[in-house]
Order: sequence, then structure tokens, then C-alpha cells
Amino acid sequence: MDHILYSITTEHDYRWLLAAGLICVLGLTTAIDLLVTASQLPAARRQKRIALAALISGLAVFTAHFVALNGYQPGQEIRYAVWPTVGSLVLALGGFSLAAVVVMLRPTRARRAGAALVAFSGVAGMHFLGISGLGLAGTISWEPGLALLSVFGALIIAFIGGGVVFGPGLSRRVATAVCGSIAMAFLHLTALSAMVITPRTLADAGPTVSSGVMTSVIVAMVLAIVGVAAMIGWTTWVTHSAALKRLREALDAMPDGMAFYDEEDRLVLWNQRYAEANPELTSKLKAGMTFREIIQIGLDEDLYSDARGRQAEWIQERLESRRALTTTIEQRTTDDRWLRISDRRTSAGGIVTVCTDITDLKNDARALSEARDIAQSANSAKSQFLANMSHEIRTPLNGVIGLAQVLAKTPLSTQQAEMLELIQSSGRTLQALLSDILDLARVESGRLELANEPFHLGRAVREAAQLHESSAEAKGLQFFVEIDEQTDRWILGDIVRVKQILTNLVSNAVKFTQTGFVSLTVAPGPDRDGTPTLRFSIEDTGIGFDSKTRERLFSRFEQADGAITRRFGGSGLGLAISRQLAEMMGGDLDCESEPGGGSAFILTIPFSPAEAPVAAPGQVLEPASDEPPIVRVLLADDHPINRKLVEMILSGANTELTSVENGAEAVRACHDRDFDIILMDMQMPVMDGLSATREIRLHEAAMGLGRTPIVMLTANALADHIASAEAAGADHHLAKPFDAAELLELITTLPRPGAASEAA
Repeated sequence: MDHILYSITTEHDYRWLLAAGLICVLGLTTAIDLLVTASQLPAARRQKRIALAALISGLAVFTAHFVALNGYQPGQEIRYAVWPTVGSLVLALGGFSLAAVVVMLRPTRARRAGAALVAFSGVAGMHFLGISGLGLAGTISWEPGLALLSVFGALIIAFIGGGVVFGPGLSRRVATAVCGSIAMAFLHLTALSAMVITPRTLADAGPTVSSGVMTSVIVAMVLAIVGVAAMIGWTTWVTHSAALKRLREALDAMPDGMAFYDEEDRLVLWNQRYAEANPELTSKLKAGMTFREIIQIGLDEDLYSDARGRQAEWIQERLESRRALTTTIEQRTTDDRWLRISDRRTSAGGIVTVCTDITDLKNDARALSEARDIAQSANSAKSQFLANMSHEIRTPLNGVIGLAQVLAKTPLSTQQAEMLELIQSSGRTLQALLSDILDLARVESGRLELANEPFHLGRAVREAAQLHESSAEAKGLQFFVEIDEQTDRWILGDIVRVKQILTNLVSNAVKFTQTGFVSLTVAPGPDRDGTPTLRFSIEDTGIGFDSKTRERLFSRFEQADGAITRRFGGSGLGLAISRQLAEMMGGDLDCESEPGGGSAFILTIPFSPAEAPVAAPGQVLEPASDEPPIVRVLLADDHPINRKLVEMILSGANTELTSVENGAEAVRACHDRDFDIILMDMQMPVMDGLSATREIRLHEAAMGLGRTPIVMLTANALADHIASAEAAGADHHLAKPFDAAELLELITTLPRPGAASEAA
């Protein structure tokens, strides 16, 4: 230690040592900055910066070494041998070049520490080779302990600088360069303290240069290092300035307002849009303002309606929300503007605030909400209108169809029978059209629900086909129905809707075929996603259609062309409804055809086999009798034609009919006597059918009476009407216009109260 202190205080001029330290720090900082920049560049542009970094660091350390030697005062003239001096420069450059390659292969902390060891190993070699080239009047030797201490001490300091001190930011880079300079100073001073000069006359050691020449070389190297450092600094400043300018332009071009606050919530920078979104701040924004001061400006101008009367509490809530990592609020101002304000905290503790004017979005949302309400109101009005029109049309239509059926059972002339058939045909057409329109409305509104109950597929298919078999025979067509054995069984589904689709398709096939055949086949279809399917194929030899017609055939109110509509009739709704029903079932409906070559419609639906239902236990049948018992029927209907129609239909049956005009009279009639079945209209004056049904059920429960079957015989045929009737206590729903046979079947088959006890 005494040797080291003596070398520093006596043998060295501290001014040269300080200059050497500054040169070393400047050069190493520049080199480290170059390496960091190179790591962020593509591989093709990285090599030049790595080479420049190695050159700068090697020259800086070499220059610092010889500047320090210039301050060394051994008491005699120092000359420098050329070749050892050049060799020491090569060692310095080689060590730093190898270190740069090591650290750039993978810039991890361990690699940086290893690179520091490699670099200062080269520095140690440079130092001792350079010292050996000093032209002193004596022989140079070393004290081993101090020499080893100088090398290992410098390596440890360099290791700490590269592996521990280095980090992001300019300050960490400068600190790493200072560590390298300390390692260099420790190596230099400790090694010179270990140097022992033995006086003797030296032989000629080759060419040497004086201290003056070496000083000139050093000055040139220093100027080169300073020049490169200045150039790099200037380039970096220009690059950063350009980047900041582009960033500023990008911020000002943002559609949203943006402001940045530091960790103490003071305004640092903002874009133009931020001021525009907050016009009260335009002339008052300045760097250093706190967020608390900024919101106070808005409070002073009474901009925040939700802060009125509670400013202190509102400020506290707003400041607390900003302390979260991320927060977003929507704020309405008193001038009827809406702002969405998002605060996001940075890793350094600052806050980025994004302010978006969403006034137009809010206005659009309000307009859409109002439009939605109007649309819903219009849809509700449409549904109500549809229900009312359905009721008003069904009521007179029920009289037309029902009376025609009754009239058909009376003696008629041939001409009268023909006219009656036209009446019945027109009635059926009107009834089908009305049903199609109601089905379409239910599908559109999403209120059409499918049943999932067991039914016998073969029986349903035969019943659907049988409806049009006579029409086909009348036209001289061959009519085939083929059902595969695997499908002639019970399945789960909606029998009404399946029959509706098949009836529509078979009806069309018969309608558009003049000669040839119509066939309906049912067979298992291909599996879809592991689910078995049923395939219904309805084929005919009718008029067919082309590909353009096929594309629009399943649209509403569409047929092949206008001429067909006039020739064959129909609304063009059947196929559209059929396809939608098929899709609701999880299947599809498609077709193939060509003009004049017939058509084939293919319906595919999921195949869900089911077991045949078992009759409910305890079901008791009435004992057989030669004379069927009289059925006591109560009819409640305000329309005189409907009452007369029911009376005429039941006149031929073994019934006793009591008719009333409203629900209140129906309730009184049930209090006065017992009935076997009640036929109840829904819309009646004084008391409607639903209220009357509820009153009758309450009376039965209070008196302990049996449940009398109640049939809603009404023109209200929508799904909501049926559900309301069931909720009120009705057992069955028969929509007008109804078939006389269907009414008679209900009268004779519905269980009557007390039937079970009578059988017992």
C-alpha cells in the first residue's frame, strides 16, 4: 500500500491522471452507447457500429494509459519503443473487439460481465506490454504480489461494472464507464507501484520516440475520440429531436385528447385535441399545473353537473379514481357535452389521460334508443292490429264455412251443390291464407314455438298425403306414398308443423302438375355432425322452373312468375314459411328442377326416435250403451251467427244446448245447473271469456265440484291467446273458423265431469 501511495503522490502528476480519467470515461461511455444502439438495429446495420465501438473503446483506453504515463515522473527521460507501443495498441483493440462480439451475441447480464473480463484482460496485456517498451536507463522487473493484485483487482472492478452497474438509461451507462475507468486507474497505479527499475546500460532496443512525439500522437487520438463522441452526440440529438417532433405531430393528429402527468400529478405535455375537448382550459394550460388545479377550473365555471352541491366530495372521488392503475369514466358537462376520460398509470408512476368527446355517440345512442322504442311500439301496434284483424276476419269466415257445411247436409239441386262447393272452396282458401299470414308474423317476431312430443311419423305422413290424394286422382295423376320401414315409427317432434310443411309441398306438386305423377317418399337421411336425419322427397312431373327462379322461390310472396300466380292462385307464402319451419327444427328445405322437367323438393330434419306413448293409468271408459247419454252443452258467444251455427251443427247430435251472450251469463248458468262441456268465446261484452273461465274454476274449487271441460271456441288464434286460455283454466282451444266434424268430435270425446264415478 505504501508503494501505491508513493506512486500516486510522488511519481505522478495528478493533472495528467485526471485527464486520463476523463478520456477513459468519455471513450467508454461513447462505446457503450454505440453498442446499445447497435443491439436495437437490424443485423445488416449492426456490424459497423460494433466495430466503431471497439475502435473507440480501444483507443480511449490506450490513450488514457499513455496520458497517465506522460504524468509519470521516474526521474529520467522516457522514450517509447515503437513496436511494443504498437503491440499494446493492438492488444487493447483486440480485447475490446472480442468483448463487443461476446456481448452482442446475447446481451445478457452474464455475457456483459464476461465481456468486461475479456476487455480488461486485453487492457492488462496492453499495460504490461506498453510498460515493457519504455526506454528507461535500467532493466524493468515486477514485484509479483503487487502485479497480480493490479490485474485481478482491475478485473473484479470491471466485472462489477459490466455485470452489476450496467442498466437502462444514460446514468447507468456513464456509471459503467466510470467503473471501467476506475479499473483502468487501479491497474495503472498498482502496476507501476510493482515496477522495479534496475540501473544498467541498455543495448539498442530498436526505434523509439520521444515523449513529445508520443504526446502529439496522444493529442491526435484524444481529438479523434472527442470528435467521434461529438458526432455521435450530435447524431443522437438530431435523431431524438426528429423522433420527438414526429411524436409531437402524431400526438397532435390524434382524434382524442391526450395529456401526460408526472408521478406528482403535474402536467408535463398535452396535444391540441386535449385543449379542444376541454375549451375552458385552452388559454390556461401550462406545464407544471396539477390535475387538482385543472379540475378546479371546470368547477369554477360550473361545468360538472354531478358536482353541484358536493364539490369537495366530488373532487375527492375524482382524485381517488386516478390512483387506480386504470380507470374510465363518462362525464356530462352542463353545456350538454359528454366526455369519456381514461386514466392509465405508467410504470414510473406518471399518468396518461385520454379525453374523448363522445357527444355524437351519446346523441346517436339516444336516437337509436328512441328509434328502437318507436319500432317496438310500431311492432306492438302491428301485432295488436294483426290480432284484431284475425279476430274480425275469422268471426264472419266461421259463419260462412260453418253454415256451408251445415247447408251441404241438406237436399240441394245440382246447381246449388256446385255453388255451395265454390263457397266452401273459397272459404278454405281464405282460411289457409289467413293461417299463412299469422304463421309468418309469428316466425318474424320469434314467438312461434315448436312442440317436441312423440308422434307416429308414418301415420302423420299418410294423413298429410291423403288430403290431396283425391285432387290428384281427379286430375288423372298417379299418386305414390312410400315410407321406409326404419322411419315408419314413433319419433319426437312437432306433428302439426311437419304435416304443415308436407301438406304445402304436396299441395304445390299436385297444383303445378297436369300429367304424370306426384310422389312422397320418406327415408333415413345422411348423418349431420353425428346426428341421424330424416329425408322427405316430394317429386312431380309438373311445369318446373329455372335456376333464377330457384334462387327466389323461398322468398315471401314469390312464385315462378306472375302468370303462375294468376293461373294457379296462392299467396307465395307457403314455401317461405316451410323453409323457416324446417330451419327452426334444425333441418333445411331445398329443391331441384328444370323448366318442363318437373321438380323435387327435399326436406331434411333431425331424426329423434321415440317410444310409443302408454295410456295413462286409471283412465276409465264409459260403459257401452245402446243409447248414448245426452251431452249438456253451454255455449257463451256474443255473436248471433256463431250461436246459430253451433246450434245447427249440434242439432243432429244427442246434445242439450244452452246459449248465453256473455261471460257473466255463463257464470250464472254454471251456478244454476251442471254442464258436461262449455264452449266459451274469448271476446265478449260485460265479462270476457278468460274472466268467466277463471270464475267458473273458482266456483268449482269452492263447491268441491268436478272439473267441467271448457273449450275456447274463439277467433283469437295466436299463441299468446292459447297460452292465456290455458292459464285461465281452459282445457282446449278451437280456433274459428272450425270444422263441424272437429267440433262434434270434441263434444263426444272430451271426458265429462263425473264420468269416472258413473263408471264405478
